[in-house]
Amino acid sequence: MTTFFAPERFETDGLVLRCYMPGDGPALRQATNSSHEHLRPWLPWATDSQTEDEAEGLARAFRGKYLLNTDFVIGAWTPDEGRLLGGTGFHVRPHELSAGIAEIGMWVRADVAGQGVGTSMLRAMLEWGFTEWPWERLSWHCDSRNIASRRVAEKAGMRLEGTFRGDISDTDPTQRRDTLVFGLTRADFEG
Repeated sequence: MTTFFAPERFETDGLVLRCYMPGDGPALRQATNSSHEHLRPWLPWATDSQTEDEAEGLARAFRGKYLLNTDFVIGAWTPDEGRLLGGTGFHVRPHELSAGIAEIGMWVRADVAGQGVGTSMLRAMLEWGFTEWPWERLSWHCDSRNIASRRVAEKAGMRLEGTFRGDISDTDPTQRRDTLVFGLTRADFEG
């Protein structure tokens, strides 16, 4: 693969997807702290006590990894970019960028959950991923008990490919869970 410069932003009618930038810490803090109870069952990093400095540090770290092509963490904003609706990203773990494979992760702030924001985010990520990024395959993994996450993947047109039975839980590595794996290839998207 030649040098790759990750696209900076993608806009739809209801969303702006872009990498976090310096100065986004307060919005990240407000969105995640206010959504702690909503996120906690599924995301081990969720807290209700993140400071502005911690959130700003995260926003800047996300930006650094984005520029280095090691991880692509993206904020989902209202069209005026005045409010962070959630987060998403193209995560290349355990692959290299040159493999053309990424996992899409996502969280949606509590006060917009159940309103179609997650489905809109995932559809936008799939469109962006297969039109402006080098992805040949995108996947979505979720705990089988997370019905909302499963529905988002299904509504966005991803295919259930299998279940990792007895997988290690994201929230507690001493616990086991069943992980649903959804996927979509560039050929699926273009077809």
